[in-house]
Formats: sequence, C-alpha cells, structure tokens
Amino acid sequence: MEQSKLDMYLATNAKMFSPTKMPMIKEALSKLDDSKFIYLQSVEYKDPNTVLILSIILGTLGIDRFILGDASMGVLKLLTCGGVYIWWILDMVNAQQRTQEYNYKKLSDTLLAQGVTLF
Repeated sequence: MEQSKLDMYLATNAKMFSPTKMPMIKEALSKLDDSKFIYLQSVEYKDPNTVLILSIILGTLGIDRFILGDASMGVLKLLTCGGVYIWWILDMVNAQQRTQEYNYKKLSDTLLAQGVTLF
C-alpha cells in the first residue's frame, strides 16, 4: 500500500485500536495491495468513547455488550441489573479496551479475507 494511504488510514483510525497493536497493524497494512484498500475503508469500527458513554448511561441494561456483539452477556447483564451494579462498574472501566479489541478483531478478519494476517 502507498505510504500516504497508510498514514491517512492510521491517522484517521488511531483511536479505534490499542496503541500497543499499532506497529502490528502498520506492518500488516503495508503488505496490503493498493487494489484491496477499498475493502479496508469499508469496515466500520465502533468508537471507544461512544461505547464508554453508553456503558456509563445504559450499562445496567447491557447495551454496551449488545453493541459489541456479545448478546448473551448483554441479556445476562440486563436480567441481573448490571450484575447487581458490580459488573456494570467493571464494564465501565474496561469499555474502551473491549471496544479496541473488538475493532482489532474486525480488522484482522477483514485482512484475513484479503490474504494478509495480523500476528
């Protein structure tokens, strides 16, 4: 991939991923062919700040879990009123990290479909 496209993509989506994973992402994206860059741009990531806000406001209802595709835990959290508020507090602390891991997995799946692997 062209260096300018790579830099643009990383600058635009830097907050979506953990800073510790950025070197691996940069290395994998540099191996990606320019013709496959359109697939990379079509991936929609969840914003960690939005998930954190929703976790704070509606976390006892399990909304944060539903957004990240964890429906079974969302239902369990809904039925237990956020795990008697203990689970809700733990999820508030970890909301951004879980969102960044979700985004990393989504990127990994997209790259794997294009024939590039993340380590």
